[in-house]
Amino acid sequence: MEKSIQSFKKDISTLRTGRANTNMLDTIKVDVYGQLMPIDQVGTISVPEARLISIQVWDKANTTLIESAIQKSELGINPQIDGQIIRLRIPDLTEERRKDLIKILKNMGEKSKVAIRNIRREANEDLKKKLKDKNISEDESKNFEKNIQKLTDQNIENIEKILIEKEKEIIQI
Repeated sequence: MEKSIQSFKKDISTLRTGRANTNMLDTIKVDVYGQLMPIDQVGTISVPEARLISIQVWDKANTTLIESAIQKSELGINPQIDGQIIRLRIPDLTEERRKDLIKILKNMGEKSKVAIRNIRREANEDLKKKLKDKNISEDESKNFEKNIQKLTDQNIENIEKILIEKEKEIIQI
C-alpha cells in the first residue's frame, strides 16, 4: 500500500501547477543514441526562476531531439533554444486548464485508491486460504482482517490528504 502511495505522489508531481518543477519532465523520454532516455540523463535540469525550467544539454546534437520530445509531450510548452540551453517558460494556467488538471488529479487519486483496495482484497484472500488450510485460527483471521481494513482506511485517507493539497496548489493563482 505504501508503494501505491509513493507511485501516486510521483504521478501527481508531474502535473503542471503553474510553477516550474523539474518533475514535470520525468515522463518525457528522448530518442537518443538509439534508445529512449529521460531528459535528466542527457542534460542538467534546473529551476532558476519560479516560472522557468532550464535544461543544459550535454551533447549539442541532442538539443533538437529534446526540443521535439518536449513539444510532442502533453506539457503544452514551447521550448526556447539558446545554444546548448533549452528554456521552458511556464505560462499561467487558465481557469479551464485548472479544472481539467483537477479532473486528471481526481482520476489519478481514484486509481490509487483502487490499487490499495486490490491489495486489501488480495490480503483477505490470502487470510481465507490460510484459515482454510488451518494455518491460523478464526480469531487470528478476524484480527488480521480488522488490521488490514484499518491499514486500508489509513492509506486511503492519506491519498485524500495528498489530493486536497495538490488541488489547493492547482487552484492557487
